[in-house]
Amino acid sequence: MDCHEAGMLRATADMPGSQWPRRTDQQQPPSQSRVDARPTTRDIRQSLRNFSPHLLFVVRIAVTAASLAVIACQPSGSAGSLAPLGGSEGPHGSLVIVGGGPRPRELRERFVQLAGGAGRANIVVFAMASEEGKESGEEEAATLRAMGADAQSLYLTRAEADADSNVARVAKATGIWFGGGDQARLTAALKGTRIEAMMHQRYAARAVIGGTSAGAAVMSAVMLTGDERRRGGDRYPSDSSDAFMTIARENVVTVPGFGFVTNAVVDQHFFRRKRHNRLISVVLENPALIGVGIDESTALVVDSVGRWTVIGARAVIVYDARKASVTPPSAKVLGAAGITVGVLPAGSSYDPLTGRATLP
Repeated sequence: MDCHEAGMLRATADMPGSQWPRRTDQQQPPSQSRVDARPTTRDIRQSLRNFSPHLLFVVRIAVTAASLAVIACQPSGSAGSLAPLGGSEGPHGSLVIVGGGPRPRELRERFVQLAGGAGRANIVVFAMASEEGKESGEEEAATLRAMGADAQSLYLTRAEADADSNVARVAKATGIWFGGGDQARLTAALKGTRIEAMMHQRYAARAVIGGTSAGAAVMSAVMLTGDERRRGGDRYPSDSSDAFMTIARENVVTVPGFGFVTNAVVDQHFFRRKRHNRLISVVLENPALIGVGIDESTALVVDSVGRWTVIGARAVIVYDARKASVTPPSAKVLGAAGITVGVLPAGSSYDPLTGRATLP
């Protein structure tokens, strides 16, 4: 059943005087499919004729509301379309996405608060992004415990990410934290496992998900790996440490992340490491996605209804090409007109539905 049909059926079948019972899987005979159980357009018209004029007016309002709700069901798959308000469909928890570097105390405090606060927060730390993650994960867990949380570090292999005991531990979490390092190591350990599935269940149950550096990159469905295909473009750089010197198509390597953010692509260490070229390239290749570059010692907080707030020491940059004109794939140079750019210091907020930013 598509969104429009669902809205029409709910608006009509839930009203008093409807001529058919509400359809549920339990009410259908085993041999009857859900498609067979749907009322037809003729059924709906006949039911409407049986309503009083006053009730018919109420039904028309309900149907109109259902039709408007269909807009929220449409995917944002092209330039010019606006992403949903939230970064994930349905109810969900919050996100604390840190751009790496030293963390002011307020960033951890916000994370613990969103996880339930001192004495109630139950946090799992995943630090597999780093080769030294066993030690750094334990240090992070100890810091969180000192702030009143029940925190444990799980440094898991991919096989261990499917173990019953580890899945059960995550099932109790009110907060999940990803440490820094190499984001590809983290997704290699958890992507497609039972732990990942449980993390999404906990997020849907209003748990908070947080991470720093590589732990920020894994948040989005389209994840930056840190690699590129053609360093320097037509001219390889004389300094081998130079990277992402061009804005170009099919250069920045991306892979699937964990997908807690579906309407944006996240980059980190952003201002300090001059990562503008790579994020702009990805945004112009995927103009339905908002580019979010988070600087060090700074966090983007996404609340349970999808509103964005900046906290910490520095700023977050936003690239919005959803209404921009982008050069076609056949063009020699990747270009665009009409990109909206926002540089949002701590205290700013951003509405990804409208693209409006509010400065402190």
